[in-house]
Amino acid sequence: MKKYILISAKLTLVFIILCCVIYPLILSGVGKLTPGKGKGETLVVDGKVVGYANVGQKFDKDIYFWGRPSAVNYNAAGSGGSNKGPSNPDYLKDVQTKIDTFLTHHPGVKKEDIPAELVTCSGSGLDPDLSPAAVKIQIRRVAAARRMSEVVLTELIEKQTERPFLGLFGPSKVNVLKLNIALDKLNKS
Repeated sequence: MKKYILISAKLTLVFIILCCVIYPLILSGVGKLTPGKGKGETLVVDGKVVGYANVGQKFDKDIYFWGRPSAVNYNAAGSGGSNKGPSNPDYLKDVQTKIDTFLTHHPGVKKEDIPAELVTCSGSGLDPDLSPAAVKIQIRRVAAARRMSEVVLTELIEKQTERPFLGLFGPSKVNVLKLNIALDKLNKS
């Protein structure tokens, strides 16, 4: 029995060193090679940090494309979902309120055409990306509010759409903060 305790203690020590020292150091080193040096990609406009590319932001004015709703009010310090299931009456009421708000700002859009991601929160509450369809359904509202051509906005969305990695892995997506920054730059010129 003493033999097994000694082997278990050695294995525990090896895995503590491997999992608690070596692995975190490797991840930290890889993170230093990324654009944000492991601290996230900050987005800067006119020398001022306006947000992080990997954290959702709140946009509720008609002149901007809206992002995905957040259960944590876009607080990156405390990410999380609402933990309410689809049979929860409070959850259903909350989703219906978001649908009603969306339809008020988007006359002509039918309830069944609204992408679910525009009226439901993500698991983290901080999702910065939308599908191209969820962005394109907002074009008419943004074009009217900014007095811009819908064609110009469609082209901007195409430029801002990130395609699947190697054309295979993951969906096409649009980072809403980057899109709205590009929209402001386009509007200035």
